[in-house]
Amino acid sequence: MEVIIRATLDACTSIAATIVAKHLRERKCPVLGLATGSTPERLYAELIAMFRRGEISFGGCTTFNLDEYVGLDASHPQSYHYDMRTKLFDHVDLEPSRTHLLDGCSTDLRAECRDYEQRISTAGGIHLQILGIGANGHIGFNEPFGSLSSRTWVKILSRRTLEDNARYFQDRNDVPRQVITMGVGTILKAAHCLVMAFGRQKAEAVCQMIEGPVTARCPASALQLHRRTTVILDEPAACLLQHRADFEWIERNKLPWQRYD
Repeated sequence: MEVIIRATLDACTSIAATIVAKHLRERKCPVLGLATGSTPERLYAELIAMFRRGEISFGGCTTFNLDEYVGLDASHPQSYHYDMRTKLFDHVDLEPSRTHLLDGCSTDLRAECRDYEQRISTAGGIHLQILGIGANGHIGFNEPFGSLSSRTWVKILSRRTLEDNARYFQDRNDVPRQVITMGVGTILKAAHCLVMAFGRQKAEAVCQMIEGPVTARCPASALQLHRRTTVILDEPAACLLQHRADFEWIERNKLPWQRYD
């Protein structure tokens, strides 16, 4: 793993945006895997700003979102369809036909999962997968003790994730307990994974992801086996790392073309 630690959220966001922009500029038809939630909000805002300044274009880009709640239609304010439209899609030059999101209201969720995997394959696979990490170590909605080789499927949220996500709903009982999500195995097929984690509440999960054993207890630890994963952390999220000096040594000795800032 490539571990990058910065003092401020703005600095973290700048590096993440640089990585996304590199894929948009250097690939003719880039395929991005997108995440939702609070972690990527600053990144999407920066990408919108870069687009408006004429620095990047999403023309020819295809996107696939990680997950969606079961039972929420695309117009529901807490659906990830709605979240992506309001926070990114409606503000850049992405073609709507190239944005792919899971349908949590499908009458056949199993068929929806199989079709999603096929759509990713038809697009040529994901070049850059953007990820957050849950406080319990989940990526996508792959909760602890699930398969580390899973594909897109229907999952049940853990109590911890239900508690964490309740803040987005007026009534905590309104949080759906089932979701449809890319599997860990699906995520690991991406050419490059970009993980962002901010805040002290993510520190334990971050430590387990980077320095702990590869275990289903922390699904994000499977990224240790990925061919190219970049992790961007603010100071609070990095506070429990035992080998921080090693990560900083590596970054200080990068060649110019290996750096993002």
